[in-house]
Amino acid sequence: MLMQFVLLFSVAIFSGFFGSLVGIGGGVVIVPALTLLFHIPIHKAIAASIISVIATSIAGAWPHVDQRITNIRLPMFLEASTTIGALAGALAGVLLHAWVLSLIFGVLVIYMATVSFRSRKTEDRMLETGGFAQPAEGVAHRLGLHGEYYDQAARMSVSYNVTGGVGGSLVAMLAGAGSGLLGIGGGIFKVAAMNSFMGVPMKAAAATSKFMIGITGATSAIVYFLAGGIDQYIVAPVVLGTMLGATGGSYVMNRLHSRVIKMIFFLLLFYLGYQMFAKGVSMGFGLKLPGLI
Repeated sequence: MLMQFVLLFSVAIFSGFFGSLVGIGGGVVIVPALTLLFHIPIHKAIAASIISVIATSIAGAWPHVDQRITNIRLPMFLEASTTIGALAGALAGVLLHAWVLSLIFGVLVIYMATVSFRSRKTEDRMLETGGFAQPAEGVAHRLGLHGEYYDQAARMSVSYNVTGGVGGSLVAMLAGAGSGLLGIGGGIFKVAAMNSFMGVPMKAAAATSKFMIGITGATSAIVYFLAGGIDQYIVAPVVLGTMLGATGGSYVMNRLHSRVIKMIFFLLLFYLGYQMFAKGVSMGFGLKLPGLI
C-alpha cells in the first residue's frame, strides 16, 4: 500500500508539472498511467483525474494570477461557449456513433497540432516585434479582453489584444463537446483556441486555461462523488502529487521560451489526436492502428 502511494504520488507530480506548463489538467497522463501501470478501473481513474484537475487549477492558477499572466476576463467569455458546446455535444452524441465522433475530433486535434507546430517560431518573432498588440476587433474589443504580462524568458513586457472572438468561441464549444462526449480535458482545446485563433500568446493562453479548467472539473466531480466513484486511497496521492507538480510547473513556465512550450503542446496534441483517430478506426472498421492505448 505504501509503495503504491509513493508511485501514484510520483506519477501525479510529473502529470501536474507537465499539465501546468501547457495549461491542461494532466488527465492525458494520469488516466493512462492509472489504468495501464496500476491496473485501476477506468471509471476510478477518470474520477481521480477529474479531482486532480481541480487541484491543478487551484495550485497552478494562483502563481499565474500573481504574475499577472492570466487574462481574468477572457475565461468569462469562453466558459459560456464551452457550456453551449457541452449541450450541443450531448445532442450530437444521441445522433452520431462514438467512432464517428472519435474520428472527427481526432482529425481536428491533429489539425490544431499542425497549426501550433507551424507557428512555434512565429510567436517569438511576434513577441520581439510587438505583433500581438494588433488592433482589437469585434466582441473581444467591446469586452476589453486585452492583456499584458512580463515574460521572464524574453525579459520583456508583452501586450496583446484578443482577436477572432467568433473563431475562438467555436473552438471553445468544441472543448465543451469533447469534455462531455469523449472524456478528455477541455483545456487542450481552450489553449489552442486562444493561441491559434484569438491571438493570445502561448504563455497567457496556458495560464488562462489553467484558471478555467477547475470550473469544469468541479462540476464533473460532483457527479462522480454522488455515484460513489471516488476512491480516497487513489485520489489522495494523486491530488497531493498533482498540486506539488502544478505549483512547480507554474513557476517554471514563465522561464521557458514560448517555442519550447509550443513544442511540448504540439507533441501532446498530436499524441491525443492520434489516439482519438485510432480509437475511431478501431471501433468503426475493426482495424487496430499501432500505438493505440
